[in-house]
Amino acid sequence: METTRQQIRQFIVSNFYVQDPAALEDEASLLDRGLIDSTGVLEVIAFVEATFGVKVEDAEMVPENLDSIASIAAFVLRKKG
Repeated sequence: METTRQQIRQFIVSNFYVQDPAALEDEASLLDRGLIDSTGVLEVIAFVEATFGVKVEDAEMVPENLDSIASIAAFVLRKKG
């Protein structure tokens, strides 16, 4: 789980403007903090699919799965079974 979180964190910090990466908590809402928008969510989905080999179905494109580093990591681990 930690490696998955680290990969997701690195992607977020590298591809979106994060003023203070060290202060970004894994549970922080990426949408509420303005770090990603709807286009950013699509970028995250493309990253998740390419990096972890999982398919994000339309019904799974919800904040509960994609709104924080922790929720993305948990989603990936559930999908990988």
